[in-house]
Formats: sequence, structure tokens, C-alpha cells
Amino acid sequence: MDEVLLRSLIPGVLGVLVRRGADFATAEDAVQDALVEALRVWPADPPREPKAWLVTVAWRRFLDTARADAARRRREDAVDEEPAPGPVPGVDDTLRLYFLCAHPSLTPSSAVALTLRAVGGLTTRQIARAYLVPEATMAQRISRAKRTVSGVRFDQPGDVATVLRVLYLVFNEGYSGDVDLAAEAVRLTRQLAAAIDHPEVAGLLALMLLHHARRASRTAPDGSLVPLAAQDRRRWDTGLIAEGVRILQAALARDRLGEFQAQAAVAALHADAPTAAETDWVQIVEWYDELVRLTDSPVVRLNRAVAVGEADGPRAGLAALAALDEALPRHAAVAAYLHERDGDRSTAARLYAEAARRATNLAERDHLIRQAARLNTR
Repeated sequence: MDEVLLRSLIPGVLGVLVRRGADFATAEDAVQDALVEALRVWPADPPREPKAWLVTVAWRRFLDTARADAARRRREDAVDEEPAPGPVPGVDDTLRLYFLCAHPSLTPSSAVALTLRAVGGLTTRQIARAYLVPEATMAQRISRAKRTVSGVRFDQPGDVATVLRVLYLVFNEGYSGDVDLAAEAVRLTRQLAAAIDHPEVAGLLALMLLHHARRASRTAPDGSLVPLAAQDRRRWDTGLIAEGVRILQAALARDRLGEFQAQAAVAALHADAPTAAETDWVQIVEWYDELVRLTDSPVVRLNRAVAVGEADGPRAGLAALAALDEALPRHAAVAAYLHERDGDRSTAARLYAEAARRATNLAERDHLIRQAARLNTR
């Protein structure tokens, strides 16, 4: 496989897609998908016209993405731009499909992956990123799930826990990724909460509302990312915050703590602070301790290290971070932030640059590049 040849063809293929009407960002994704397919296929079956082959595959990927986006927009047009408070009557076919894809014949992880791909509209790359696994591994997992359910009847819906996990990942992709799915995830979770009396369903809805309330302040007019500490809290949606806190308090009162309730409690503490400096980091660390007990997730431990750094000082945060795998996504960004707070500017600048190279979306990458440049120019 001549990777030099592949790289040399990228600008030309991109140009063809853009001339055909593709926007540049989507064209880039389509070309990347075509390159991955070329790396898989060409060693055994090299094409006679490499550029034409890449254009054909990339254009098909672009059309698939465009059709998925159009279908998603049609669903979103049926609801208000922002999720309205209160219950939604009835349960539509989308939520039913979530339950059917979470089939009992599948493992929970395979059911989540299949549902995200088939119903949620996420790409294999986005799902792999959410699960912290290589894209090829996730592609195999989804293929196995499709084969498993290909011969079964979809008359046994899956369990609530699996559907909650899917909705949570769809919301996260919409909130922090390249595809706007957050409002759809909130809408479906409202429907689920209206249909099922379960504290973790309520906890997930509260978590979504508390995060969604900050949406308008998360980016600057130029599209750049605004960190939580720098956000204009006057732009937060106080109505969504009040609703999320009310739902969370009712769920916690049932004394059946789960992962989503604990995450919502952290979000509520951030929402309750009038300024970033007044954030109750000691309580946030305590809630992260509960989350570690409930999930033992490396991502939770990473977030806990940040909270420890705020509550007990940056060196305490770095000590908590030292126990985690450096390959963990956002590890370098967290280490950079804690080193900067500890006064080690050169290490922080190097780590911000490293984190930028690992970033999974453009806004996050640009933010980290600016952080590194800020430290290098002083």
C-alpha cells in the first residue's frame, strides 16, 4: 500500500466533492472514511484508477451522511428548538426502536453500539470514540450485533438500563461532538420519564437538562469553545436548571442512587454556583467518589482528578491523575491544566499541544492550540 500516493490524492478528491456540492467539513469526513476503506481493500484488490475509486467511495459516504442528517432534521423540526418543560404525551416510534434494538439476545455493549448506529445516526467513528476503542474494533462489534439479530424476531424489547446508556451517549455526542443530537435525546428521555417511574430515568433527564441549560454559553460568537469557568452564567437557561434540580431532588429522595443521579448532582452544584470561584468543589469530589464506587470508570476518575485539583490544590490533582493511564482521552489536557495551575508553564504548554493533537473535534483542538500558544508567547 503506497500511503504517499494516498496522501497525494486527498486534495484532489476533496476538491471534487466540494465542487459537487459537499460542505468542506463533511467532505473531509467522507474522504477519511474512503481512505480507511482503501487501506482495507487495496492491498488485495488495487484499483486501476485510485483517484476515481476514492471519489466514488467518498461521494457515497457523503450521500449517506447527508441523507441521515436530512432525516434527523425532519425529526427535529417536529419539536421546538429548545426542549419545552413538562411531560410529552405518548411515545413515538423512535423510542420504541431504541428498546427493540436493545434486544435480549445482545450483550448490553453490543446493543448500545447497534442502536447508536442504526437509530441514533452516529457514525462508527463517533461510537468508537465514546467507548474509547479503535474504530475497527467498533465496526466488528456492530457487524456481529447485526448478524446476531438478523434471524431473531423483534418482539422482546431490551431493558431500560441499556436504553438509558444509548440516550446518554447520543446526548453527549450532540452536546460535545460534531452532530446536533442533544435536543432529540432530551425529547426521547422526557418521553421515557413520562412512561416509566424510575429514579435513574429521572436522573438522566435531570443531567441532560442541567447540561443543556448551559448550551448557549459554551461557544463564543466565532465558534470557539468557552470553558465552564469562563462562561457567562447570565446566559444559562434558569428555567431548565430549575426543572433539572427539581427532578433530581425527587429522584434522590427515593434513596436508590445510580450513576446518572450522581452525575446530575455534580452538574447541579456547578449550576448552583453564582461564579466559578464559588463552586463547591469539596462536595463535587464527594459525588465523584460515589461515581467511582458505582462505575469504576477511568473517565470518572479523570474528572475526579480535576475536582481534587480544585478542592485540594493542583499537586493533589496531579497525584490523583498519576494513577491513570496517560493514553486516556483528555488525560493530557487535564495534566496541562493542573501543571499550569501549579506554575509549571513549560510543561503545561507542551501538554496542551499534545492534547490538541489528540483532540477529537475541531473546537476542542483549536481551544487547546490557543492554550498552548498563550503559554508559549508570555
